[in-house]
Parts: sequence; structure tokens; C-alpha cells
Amino acid sequence: MKIPLYQLDAFADRPFEGNPAAVCPLDAWLDDATLQKIAAENNLSETAFFVPEGAGFGLRWFTPVSEVDLCGHATLASAWVILNQMGPEREDVRFATRSGELIVRRGEDGRLVMDFPAKPAVPRAAPRALIEGLGAEPIEVLASDRDYLVLFAAEDDVRKLKPHFARLRGLDRLGIIASAPGVSADFVSRFFAPSVGVREDPVTGSAHCTLVPYWAARLGCGDASLEARQISARGGTLFCRHLGERVTIAGRAALYLCGEISL
Repeated sequence: MKIPLYQLDAFADRPFEGNPAAVCPLDAWLDDATLQKIAAENNLSETAFFVPEGAGFGLRWFTPVSEVDLCGHATLASAWVILNQMGPEREDVRFATRSGELIVRRGEDGRLVMDFPAKPAVPRAAPRALIEGLGAEPIEVLASDRDYLVLFAAEDDVRKLKPHFARLRGLDRLGIIASAPGVSADFVSRFFAPSVGVREDPVTGSAHCTLVPYWAARLGCGDASLEARQISARGGTLFCRHLGERVTIAGRAALYLCGEISL
């Protein structure tokens, strides 16, 4: 069996920036064990698989150790493959996922614009393991239904974090978003998810489902565009808007390789 394989750097203008994602177009779903083994072999934070479903596609995402319910950068990469390699005449693509229908449209300046559900966070008492795991005292802690949102006073506070991942692994949320006001962007963030085998994700589109509602309210931006920067070692830039129950997250992707998997 031959399976097409693309690897793209999402939320990047060129290779070696942003977040690498593997994308495997399929004619029909393989069994879950095989999908998980492929993701483990790829050893990237996510591998996306999609199959044709009506006028759109079914889409699933796997880390090296588990399937996840929502992933931004691998959705962006999957849309890039469809809109640039498979259907260049298309203006958008619709994905059926565990998180409902996700739409990705062509935007300005080569960006792709993703329409995702908003996942606002509410204040939460900070678990001891969270503070000890981050090794720093935040100014505020909130939680969405998926992640912790941990706020710091300045960009440099987020940049200097050196988490103790073993302490963070047992928390009752998938990931930890650390964020602060930005210097050259509206806000910055980092994202840690050791519970699903991803110590630090280079650029995390799904985290912005929580970040955008928070920063839009804090900065009084309404539905105006927000520029976000994830300040991991690779780094990436996202252009976002808050639309009530939805957010849009836009960015570019750069093709790194294409080939095939032999099974």
C-alpha cells in the first residue's frame, strides 16, 4: 500500500519556521491502530489524515501517542494540500471533525483563514502542580474545557519559562497555554502538552480558540484583527479575529517535502 505524505511548516512563510505537520490523504479510513503507528513513525506533534466525504472531507489528527479532538496547524496544512495540490480551483474546504465542521478559506496575501469554535476560559484556582511545573508564579490562571490559560505580566516572563514536564503531565487539562502582552505583536504565547506526548508545540492554532476571546476582551478589540506570535524556538505568526462563538485564525504554510509511505 502506498500513502501520499506531505510535510508542511504551518504558520510560516518559509521552511524551518512555524510548526511542522504531516498530512496523509486517504481514499478511505485505515484502522485506528495503523493511523496511530503512522503518526508515531512521523514523530511530529501532529499527523493529519483526511478522506473525501461528500463535497468536503473527514479530518482526524494524531500526536505520536494519541488522537486529539482539535488541531490548528495540521488543519491549515491539510487545507494547503487540498487547495494547492489537489483542487487549485477551490476557494474553500470544509472538514468534518470531532469538533464539528471546520471551514478554511483562501485569504489575503497567501494566507489561509480557518473558522474554528471559540473556547473561552474562566478564572480557576491554580493547582499546585501547575505552578510547580511551570516554575514561575503567574498573575492569573484560567481554564477552558480543554486547556489551562496562564497569564504573565510580560513577554519575557513567557520566553524564560523552563517547565518541569513530569509535574505538568498529570494535570486535568490537555495543555497549558502561557501568554502575555506582546512587544511586536498584540500578544504572545507558548503551549505545553506533555500529557499527549508533546512537550512544547512550536505553534498551536487550537490554543488560539481560547487566547483570542481572552485578548479581544482584555484589549477591547471587538472583532478587530489581532496579531499573535508564538514564541517557541521555531516561532510562528497568526492573524486572528473574535466572532462571538467562533474565531478565525489565519496564517501561511510552506511545503517542506512530499513523498509516500509504503505499508
